[in-house]
Amino acid sequence: MADRILGGIGLLLTLFYVWAASTIELSFISDPVGPKSFPYIIAGLFALASFAIMLRPDAPPEWPPLSGLIEITAGLGVMVAYVYLLPELGFVVTTTVASAFLSWRLGASALAAVLAGACTAIGIYVVFHLILGLSLATGPWGI
Repeated sequence: MADRILGGIGLLLTLFYVWAASTIELSFISDPVGPKSFPYIIAGLFALASFAIMLRPDAPPEWPPLSGLIEITAGLGVMVAYVYLLPELGFVVTTTVASAFLSWRLGASALAAVLAGACTAIGIYVVFHLILGLSLATGPWGI
């Protein structure tokens, strides 16, 4: 039943999205496809996904035990802390700590988790900041 409700909500959101896309004003200089085409394509895909959820619902979920819910809550807490600490500590430090903690909770040893966190943060920093030139949050150390 919950899947059908979710699919219905998805269809309502699709209708709202189509309405919002229809309000886009066309300029006198636009390509032949126009600015409304992409939102309409996204809305169509979202509607198909919503119908699929409604027509083929999953079996009722098996909820994890209390320890699993605590793990999920801890992961959520790390992500919330990441958002608040990112401007203060910078991208590399914050991403290293968050990635290391999440890797550790997913089963890596402490050393492997720290290495994975550092490699993830540095790898993303190199690709997005150094190669692509995008700005990332800089902390007190400038990285």
